[in-house]
Amino acid sequence: MSDERAVDGHVIDEQARDPFARLRQFTRARIGLGRTGDALPTKELLNFQAAASQARDAVHAALDIDVLRKALAPRKCIEVGSRATNRQSYLLRPDWGRELGAGDDALDAARGEYDLVFVIADGLSARAAMNHSVAMLDACTARLSDWSMAPIVLATQARVGLGDAIAQRLGARMVAVLIGERPGLSVADSLGVYLTWAPQPGQADSLRNCISNIHTDGLSYERAATLLAWLAHEARQRKLTGTALKPDLSSQAGISDEHSSRLEENT
Repeated sequence: MSDERAVDGHVIDEQARDPFARLRQFTRARIGLGRTGDALPTKELLNFQAAASQARDAVHAALDIDVLRKALAPRKCIEVGSRATNRQSYLLRPDWGRELGAGDDALDAARGEYDLVFVIADGLSARAAMNHSVAMLDACTARLSDWSMAPIVLATQARVGLGDAIAQRLGARMVAVLIGERPGLSVADSLGVYLTWAPQPGQADSLRNCISNIHTDGLSYERAATLLAWLAHEARQRKLTGTALKPDLSSQAGISDEHSSRLEENT
């Protein structure tokens, strides 16, 4: 396909006019935005402001528990909240987001011997949890069909560490927290999954494995679930997660090693 076009009888080389044009199809990053005088073009400035607004809205959005319950039916769900009772306290006191608050009695009632508990948490982007957690959960459970699963826990005002307390109360050997990642200017609904063996409150982040950047234009549900299943099986066999457990990239074609160790601000 030619990169040239004719305007008023003159041939214009599109690649020379905009050398970043071809690269934009490979990334959502803002590259080669151009300039108008000493400022951004109006269109790019408005796009930037719109993305910043979407990111801010994602941080303050609420998890719709009723919608999630319907999407997950007939599977049993337990709703819990962290010590942070509202969004302001959640943002100002990250430590409160790691401590159980409302609904913890339901965990005691459901206590048993489980291989794994899935926690769907709002984190810093409830929009990510609403858009991707159910499909991601379905892909994961299909690969772990012979595992003993605890009831699904829906957690609000939650940080990753809240999953440790939840798993301990339920009696689960492992916890997978599906949580909305910190929104950026390219993606406001990116989901992360944090896997922890033998979880307990105060667990160090180095003892977790993280699969991040799960969204429509990022890591697919199928790839992420395949990686999670591999990590979960290895964790159960070796009785550990975290920096000591690395994915076998030779058997996980197309999955970058960055997804095994990246820890976001959600923790």
